[in-house]
Amino acid sequence: MTQQILTTDRLVIRELDGRDIDALYAIFSHPEVMRYWASPPWTSITQAEGRLARAQEGYRSEEDFQWGIERKADGALLGTCSLFSFNRPSRRCEIGYALGRPYWGQGYMGEALQALVAYAFDTLDLNRLEADIDPRNNASARTLERLGFQKEGFMPERWIVVDEVSDTQWYGLLRRNWQGAK
Repeated sequence: MTQQILTTDRLVIRELDGRDIDALYAIFSHPEVMRYWASPPWTSITQAEGRLARAQEGYRSEEDFQWGIERKADGALLGTCSLFSFNRPSRRCEIGYALGRPYWGQGYMGEALQALVAYAFDTLDLNRLEADIDPRNNASARTLERLGFQKEGFMPERWIVVDEVSDTQWYGLLRRNWQGAK
């Protein structure tokens, strides 16, 4: 697959590369960013290097796509958005995302995910997207709901991260519902 670049008014969604190591570490080592993730905050830059290596392998295998969200104005890496856990015969996958703490509340993630969802349905020809979020993460729930995702299920005590037990709220978006809302 050729390198994918998506653009919006303010953003470029692009493959991660070596220039992103420090920004990735800053994003994923922040306790507030990682509060509702299924893993603890990073504690070493080697974790960022490992994530970059896995992202690059995902691009090659076309099984896991984690892209950087770059601000056009200054080239800053604001966060990441991902398509992963593909089930090709059923034309579905999961969507994931993280935004650096300094960039919260400015509409960046909604803008990036709008482009990513369009890419998933229009270019990859997927039929369904799914998201697994911590039900306490109200900002993430609002972002998904603005995109048209619907609550579909609840799984109690699905994750244990550093001895904290947390639940999962499942969201789903069907292609036909996305197209009807466009």
